[in-house]
Amino acid sequence: MQQKKPLDPLRMPEMPSDDEIQARKRLFVGLILGASGLVCLFFVLLWIVPFVGLNAVHPYAPWIWGLVVSALVSVVLWASLGLVLNITTGRSFPFFKRQRGMTVKLFLPLMTLLGRALGISKERIRNSFIKVNNELVRSEAKTYAPQEVLLLMPHCLQNSRCDHRLTYDIDNCVRCGKCPIKGLLELRDKYGVHLAIATGGTIARRIVVQKRPRLIVAVACERDLSSGIQDTFPLPVYGVLNLRPHGPCLDTLVPFPQLEQALRRFLDPAQLAEIDAAAQSKPDKPSKRSRPAKSDKPSRPLDADSGQIDKTDKTDEHTTPTSA
Repeated sequence: MQQKKPLDPLRMPEMPSDDEIQARKRLFVGLILGASGLVCLFFVLLWIVPFVGLNAVHPYAPWIWGLVVSALVSVVLWASLGLVLNITTGRSFPFFKRQRGMTVKLFLPLMTLLGRALGISKERIRNSFIKVNNELVRSEAKTYAPQEVLLLMPHCLQNSRCDHRLTYDIDNCVRCGKCPIKGLLELRDKYGVHLAIATGGTIARRIVVQKRPRLIVAVACERDLSSGIQDTFPLPVYGVLNLRPHGPCLDTLVPFPQLEQALRRFLDPAQLAEIDAAAQSKPDKPSKRSRPAKSDKPSRPLDADSGQIDKTDKTDEHTTPTSA
């Protein structure tokens, strides 16, 4: 049997095409509009059904109830319209921020039920939801200091054969390079952001309370990312899907180019320029080819006044020559 080549944890696999991304956006827009229509229909039925009996209470009772239902329908449509406009235009409108959060938190379960009725899997719905959420977070055009950003990672990134416990202290990693943790630590050291690993939603919430970030860049599967986005609202969460070559929750990988690109998008430009300048100013380690070749003959010291070789000093024949 032909053995499979080991996967490089730092290698970036093929990313989804633009057509796939647009399909996810269309799926989300269609589901949110369908869910909004179902809610509005439910409210209209609430008005029609008791309409006959409300006349007995008061002549204006049906119309008062109709105004209440109309107000509820208007709120639902307003929230849905704000979310759809935000998705299609890529811009954040100030009057729609609260409605966007309410729509995302309340309509996602209904969208999941509607998608299941239409034969759409939960993974596709959640994937579409994460993609749209990322665009909404980017549309706010906010930047943050490095200490205000938290990189939140799942524990399944750690090599399953590793004996080091990283949940409470990620610096216990020895940086052997057998899993993506080494690359994540290098990103943390380079940009100065917070980095933590969570084994579940409870620990993730505790980390958020302790670090108190203003932005979370999280790597996880569709299920954990969608639930985390809902749990941490209104705190913005930018989600990056992990890679699962061995299946879910086992030796998963990180798309590092995508993660670093997202991180740079949200960092303060002035501080990001300082980080890049500091990274460029660090001297590179000389390679073996760039090192000067050693001479077979021992060097002799130069006379400080004339710059000639001092032949009288026999004790310093093996010292390195210095310039005058």
